[in-house]
Amino acid sequence: MSGITLSPPILYLNPPDKALVLSVDEKSQIQALDRTQPILSLRPGLPERQTHDYQRHGTTTLFAALNVVEGTVIAECQPRHRHQEFLRFLDRIDQSVDPALDIHMVLDNYGTHKHPEVKKWLAARPRCHLHFTPTSSSWLNQIERWFAEITRKRIRRITFRCVRDLIGSIRGYVRHYNRNPQPFHWVASASRIIRKVNRYEQTSETAD
Repeated sequence: MSGITLSPPILYLNPPDKALVLSVDEKSQIQALDRTQPILSLRPGLPERQTHDYQRHGTTTLFAALNVVEGTVIAECQPRHRHQEFLRFLDRIDQSVDPALDIHMVLDNYGTHKHPEVKKWLAARPRCHLHFTPTSSSWLNQIERWFAEITRKRIRRITFRCVRDLIGSIRGYVRHYNRNPQPFHWVASASRIIRKVNRYEQTSETAD
């Protein structure tokens, strides 16, 4: 889309000059869950105890863009994850990034990301470029690693009596995280990652 196509590993390891690379996705249907009984805190000789049944109080969708070099995150919660909400988040990204920089975004192949209105938005903003991961290669999108972090450290650790509380907690985590961001680094070698991506792409082309 937008005339430039690069694989995610190349973008991560060798980004274009005067450009910002963002790993972008949405975590949908995050539930505001409240346990049916209060959590029993840690006591001498006893671990923290909690029930395993919940009351559900609605959901939110977290849109997020990870700066793969600095580790900072642009994030916002929206009630749904249609192309309309995705466009609003793209506007947020466009407004947040230095106008002198091109923006290269790594995304998965979810239909919302390829909606005709999204293509129209891109055509009006030549500095913005979308690069899609191969099918079944969500691990290439580094924002998924950050989603795992916020889920483990915040969303699953706290109970929420309403969606507003859930959104407030997510925003608080993002603010705290951005004070001391930590970029994610690949454990595998670059050549190993690129070989794996090439195999996925060849398999995808054969299936088509």
